[in-house]
Amino acid sequence: MLTFVALSGAVQMGLILSLLALGIFIAYRILGVPDLTVEGSYAMGASVSAILTVAGQPFLGLVLSIVAGVAAGLCTAFLQTKMRVQPILAGILVMMAAFSVNSHIMGRRPNIPLLREDTLFTLLGDRLDNIQAARFVIPIAVVVIVSVGLGIFFYTRLGLAVRATGDNEEMCRASSINTTKTKMMGLALGNAIAALSGGLIAQYQGFADLHMGRGMVLTALASLIIGEAIFGRRMILWNIGAVIAGAVIYRIIIAWALSTRINQTNLQIITAVFVAVAVSFPAIKEHFMLFKLKRAAKLKRQEAQRDA
Repeated sequence: MLTFVALSGAVQMGLILSLLALGIFIAYRILGVPDLTVEGSYAMGASVSAILTVAGQPFLGLVLSIVAGVAAGLCTAFLQTKMRVQPILAGILVMMAAFSVNSHIMGRRPNIPLLREDTLFTLLGDRLDNIQAARFVIPIAVVVIVSVGLGIFFYTRLGLAVRATGDNEEMCRASSINTTKTKMMGLALGNAIAALSGGLIAQYQGFADLHMGRGMVLTALASLIIGEAIFGRRMILWNIGAVIAGAVIYRIIIAWALSTRINQTNLQIITAVFVAVAVSFPAIKEHFMLFKLKRAAKLKRQEAQRDA
């Protein structure tokens, strides 16, 4: 049974991971590019945040994790736009390179513990005299700031150009919009937010791991699809809110699954099946409607034959 502690932890994790989902949302929905770089930028943000937290600078760790994410996104955008590498391959190449970079950032250690270090959560928890309150306040504050910032950005001239590039790149070029610039902006922004998510997770969980980015694209896609399936796709602010809600709902589902003693090693399989079904839902619905129409037509023929 899902306890209150597990539920609150799932909501907190969902809020932080909603930033990762927003990073995927920018690449996948706004630009229409399947960007796998976020796995590397997510872990890179965590490693940078952990190293600077150990050095006594947790806030600076988050700031530089964003910078690291921007660098990863720009590398992917450079391969796509200047070197004409396919988007999926460009993301894979940068993701692979990021693994080695993260290893060097972490001093070639597989993980960095932060249990005895001052993080943003422990510092605010000491101020509030309530660590659980801090675990809610910081994710909510960051998510609100990022969401409002994205909402404002995508209605600016540059933000509209980024959205237009994803809708129709050829038309943008014909309208003298620099699509190379807009792609670089979009991918840099998406990976910056994903790295921020990794930086927060490292301080929230109390450690950074070299392999913590593995499978996070699937988690982000699951959050994105759940949000869109429940709340639909409308205006940009609505879509951002749907992604955040989807991430929280996804983490609650995972927490519930773990409470039923499902083997944790099977979670990736369950998530993959769930995402596959969710992505295929329009086709499944179409087949179901076609089946109903065929069945209704068959019943009418049988009735006509009986009447005859």
